[in-house]
Parts: sequence; structure tokens; C-alpha cells
Amino acid sequence: MRKGKKMAAAALAVLLAVTAVPAGICAGEKEEKELTKVTLNEVAHSIFYAPQYVAIEEGYFAEEGLDLELVTGFGADKTLTAVLSGEADIGFMGAEASIYAYQEGANDPVVNFAQLTQRAGNFLVAREEMPTFTWNDLKGSKVLGGRKGGMPEMVFEYILKENSIDPEKDLEIDQSIDFGSTAAAFSGGLGDFSVEFEPSATALEKEGAGYVVASLGVDSGYVPYTSYSAKTSFMEENPEVIQSFTNALQKGMEYVQSHTPEEIAEVIAPQFAETDLDTITAIVKRYYEQDTWKENLVFEKDSFELLQDILESAGELSARVDYGDLVTREYAEKAAE
Repeated sequence: MRKGKKMAAAALAVLLAVTAVPAGICAGEKEEKELTKVTLNEVAHSIFYAPQYVAIEEGYFAEEGLDLELVTGFGADKTLTAVLSGEADIGFMGAEASIYAYQEGANDPVVNFAQLTQRAGNFLVAREEMPTFTWNDLKGSKVLGGRKGGMPEMVFEYILKENSIDPEKDLEIDQSIDFGSTAAAFSGGLGDFSVEFEPSATALEKEGAGYVVASLGVDSGYVPYTSYSAKTSFMEENPEVIQSFTNALQKGMEYVQSHTPEEIAEVIAPQFAETDLDTITAIVKRYYEQDTWKENLVFEKDSFELLQDILESAGELSARVDYGDLVTREYAEKAAE
């Protein structure tokens, strides 16, 4: 009887040893699995894009098997160039850049596959508090604007026209200053108003050099301000990368929809080490309250047509482009399922 027990115990030990080896190997394989390198070139590094940084900081890209390299292009023209040249796999910028490239006859069109923001992210800053501000207050003033043909400037001019203000006759718009230098120029005494992104708008308020008097995001309505795009050839060759990338972003979108500005700010704070947490929180709250981020990443046809309306209004569109030529819904719809 004792001999039988010994034999049973030995058999059990052998069985455990055999089953333990594959388990260990599988765990090792999972740990050693290589992530796919993807280079993303973003138009600017801004709290405006909070869902993207949540996805980075919460590890959603790694969960989807991607090793994300983030590069800041400092302008849609530069980001587009990086995508077209192959320096970047994916570009994050205004979708107008893809339309410009298409108009110029790009033989490998840059196609938009995910929309992140649905409102403009900039604010009008004045030299003094103006609690009763109206857009008519800009008549006869000098405003530090944005690059001609860029979304910040076009949305600004779109709002002016919607308020019966002629951008060329009723005020002076200075478009000569680099995107990242307008706040410093305004602080130095140039202009009566300045159109600023965050954190520049809040920074001007903190130093007493300016005051936010209007949100272009609120006054322009829902606009497809920024989206993710890639060359047609890259998407055809790497559909699984595009899907994984979109899945990670969708998780970031869901996070900002289900958490407070304070919680969002805490997560993305490492991305903005030069900005204190209170300021990050204030900026996130400002964007949060104006419904900046979509619930999903689907770039709708109505949004694309509105974008083209804005381009036409700015005189930047030679001919309208078919929605299906420069937008795909496939990846965003699947990510939202």
C-alpha cells in the first residue's frame, strides 16, 4: 500500500513538472514579445490633446503591442512633410493638411482615420479683462493671429465672418509670428489681442499680461480640429498597426469621458513637467467644460464638409474633395465596438 502511494506521488510529481514547463515558457514568451515601433509626429505638444497623453501614460499603446515614439512637428506643414517623407508613420494635425496635399496631386494620399478633437483649442486673449466682450470689440484692433492656411487662423477668420466682421478691412491680423512665439510677443507689448493655445493663454493670465475673453472652440461650434492620418501605402501595408493605434486612442478617449479633470491632469502631468499640476488641472477643466473631446474617433462626413466650408471661406480650397477619398471610418468604428 505504501509502495503504491509512493508510485502515485512520483507520477504526480512528473505530471506537475511536465505541465509547469510549458507554462513557464509561455510566460517567458509573453514577456519577451517585441513591440512594434511606430513613430507619431504631433503638430504641437498641448494639453488640448489630453486623451492621447492618457493613452501614453496609462500604457494603452503598449497594451496594443506598440512601442510609440512621439515627435513634435511644431506646425501642420512640418508634420505633413514628416509623414510624406516617411520620417513619421502617423501624423496628428489638422485634416486640412491632407486636403492641401491631395490638391497638389499627391500620388500616395494621406488619409484621416481618427478624429480626436471636435472644438478649436485656442482662446482670444486681451490686455485687460473684458467681461462684456463681443467680437465687434476687435474692430480697429491689432490681433496676433496664426499661419495663413492653418486651422487656428482659418477658424478665427471664420468666426469673424460669422459675426459680420471683415478680416481684411475691419482689423489688422499679424500672421508673421511663429506659432510658438506669439505669447512672448504679446507679453512684450505687441498687439491688442492674441489668439493663443494652452498653456500660453493661462500663462499670460498668471503673469498678468493678458486675459482670456473668448473661446474660439465655443464660438466656432463643433469643428474637426485635429485628426490622425497616414499615407495610403502605409495603411495598406500595416492595417493591424493602424487598428492597434486606434484601439489605444479609443481607450484614452473613454478615460477622459469617465474621469474628472483632476484625475486626467494627474495622469498626463508627466508629459508637461514644466507646468505645475494646478495649472494643468485648470487647463484640462477649461477644455473639458467646452466638450473638446469626442466620445469616439469616427471622423464623420458632416464634419469633413464643415472643414471644407471653412477652407472655402478662407480662400484655401481650389475644389472640394470627396469624403471617401481622404477619410476612412473603418478603424475608428471597430475600436468603438
